[in-house]
Amino acid sequence: MEEQSPYRKYKIIIGVLAAVLLILFIWLITQRTQLTKLVKEKETEKTELQKELDSVIQEHNKTKAAYGQLADSLKVKDSLIQANAIEIRKLLDSQWEFNKVRKKLARLQTIAQGYVRQMDSLYVVNRELQSENEKIRQDFHNEQTKAKALVKDKEALTEKVNQAAILRAYGITVTPLKVKVGDREQPTDKANRTDRLRICFTIGENPLVKAGDRIIYVRVTRPDNVVVIKSKYDTFTFNGQTIAYSLRQDITYQGKAMNICVNWTKKESDKPSMKGKYAVSVFTEDKEIGTGSFELK
Repeated sequence: MEEQSPYRKYKIIIGVLAAVLLILFIWLITQRTQLTKLVKEKETEKTELQKELDSVIQEHNKTKAAYGQLADSLKVKDSLIQANAIEIRKLLDSQWEFNKVRKKLARLQTIAQGYVRQMDSLYVVNRELQSENEKIRQDFHNEQTKAKALVKDKEALTEKVNQAAILRAYGITVTPLKVKVGDREQPTDKANRTDRLRICFTIGENPLVKAGDRIIYVRVTRPDNVVVIKSKYDTFTFNGQTIAYSLRQDITYQGKAMNICVNWTKKESDKPSMKGKYAVSVFTEDKEIGTGSFELK
């Protein structure tokens, strides 16, 4: 019996060790299970916090996009929000200090909400300014329209005055004459008997025309559109062109009606007058002031 005692002791020790190992194994399994559960819980919490952070930043970016250029006025606050978001992401990636993350996330949400409130206030102010500016622009446009209308009215009135303030030649008559011995004249309508043309007209009364010396030019145009002239040097400038005249008469105009008669006498070397319809035009220095016609048979 005494020889079996050590064996029993070993069995007892082995049994105790086995029990201890079993308990230790069960404890390790339990700890591993709890650790795995804790890791899953932390991962779930991390995912939720990440989603919450993404939601805050997503809403913030939507707010910036919705307000467009107006968001540029809050760049400093936007930079603060972005910096806090980066810091929170680093904490989520490297540490499990989720209490610290929650505090920072709550602070970030507060800043983002303040950003929205400020954007709303800026939007209201900007809309009021836009409305005021639109009114100012509209008023300015209306004033410009009125000013343009006044300028047009003034230009139209000036044009009417300018049109009215010119000389007019009316009652233009041409008498073809046959010149006889002793410079006696006899009216005729025959081309081959015409030696002289007596052209008479009236310069009308116009108090709007400034009184002073004037030059009157008369152009007689034959049926073949050739102007009857005395000399090739008898020209004047009209509408930027140099044109010939048949007769010139200097007058002193005083605003009253004037009767004028001028004579064109054919030279002995001239060919017989042309048959047909002649045109007569009367000019001042810069305007055509009257027209008439006659016919030789």
